[in-house]
Amino acid sequence: MSEIGKKPLLKLWRFFITYFSFISKLLTHRYDLAYIASTCYGIGFLKDMPFIGLCKLACKKVVLHQHNQGARYYTLRWGYRRLMPRVYKNVKVILLSWNLYDDIKDIASKDQILICPNGIEGLKSLCPPRTPNDIPKIFFLSNLLREKGVIELLEAARQLKSEGVDFSIDMVGGETADFNSLTFQNEIESRGLKNVVTYHGPKYGDDKEPFWQNADIFVLPTLRECFPLVVCEAMQHELPCVASYEGAIPDIIEEGVTGLLFEKGNAEELANCLRKLLQDSNLRSRMGKAGYERYQANLTIDAYEKKVVECVKECLI
Repeated sequence: MSEIGKKPLLKLWRFFITYFSFISKLLTHRYDLAYIASTCYGIGFLKDMPFIGLCKLACKKVVLHQHNQGARYYTLRWGYRRLMPRVYKNVKVILLSWNLYDDIKDIASKDQILICPNGIEGLKSLCPPRTPNDIPKIFFLSNLLREKGVIELLEAARQLKSEGVDFSIDMVGGETADFNSLTFQNEIESRGLKNVVTYHGPKYGDDKEPFWQNADIFVLPTLRECFPLVVCEAMQHELPCVASYEGAIPDIIEEGVTGLLFEKGNAEELANCLRKLLQDSNLRSRMGKAGYERYQANLTIDAYEKKVVECVKECLI
């Protein structure tokens, strides 16, 4: 991760070393299945394409496991529109959710698709019993990117404050090219939210835990997403979730049961969802407990590993 945007020559050298090592394995072994965690668009797709092509020639079967989306933005581009259908021909594709199929529907048929939701590691220790705050706390955890819906969240907060609703928002995440701490603080203050919204900067590992424990509601008003693990973390911490209809989120959050969903980019709908939870502590508690049960049943790392094995077995049939 520290090399993103840096050391291109080192990356190129590493690519060629990996490429020739890969070829030597294919020449000396006969594999029944090639499992590739592939990128579905852009430079990453072009980087993975030679490996996928060689596997299709040398292996009996190939499965591509995609943890991202964005292919639909490339299927009509020159070059990609010829390459992508060929890469996806006669392979199985593991997606994180059926909601992500539209992204590759022009280059892969439904009978090629297998579904495997992500999972996350368990907590180091059990969460203490959750006690509602006198003034409900909303927690946002993501980098300060426009596509994460930070402006929509501030607009919703301004609307709720104008109605006299009591709440506070803790925002945790790294600075980006979109906003640094100063410009984001200006966004907060320009909406009269200085005493309502607090930006705490980036937090990692155990430093995030106090925010999880002190929150009453988790919010992710993202505009572009695939399968946000942070929503799984929220459910793991028994928090009701408010998030946008985007990517796999509708498959993670059960609308009206473990949280509330709204149309992405719509600050008014976001405010309506937050208001409903802010004004009903019993609803927050019920949704939080239901979310934890859903996490335990479907979103643990054990559940993920079991599903991966099932998908690979199905590919071998």
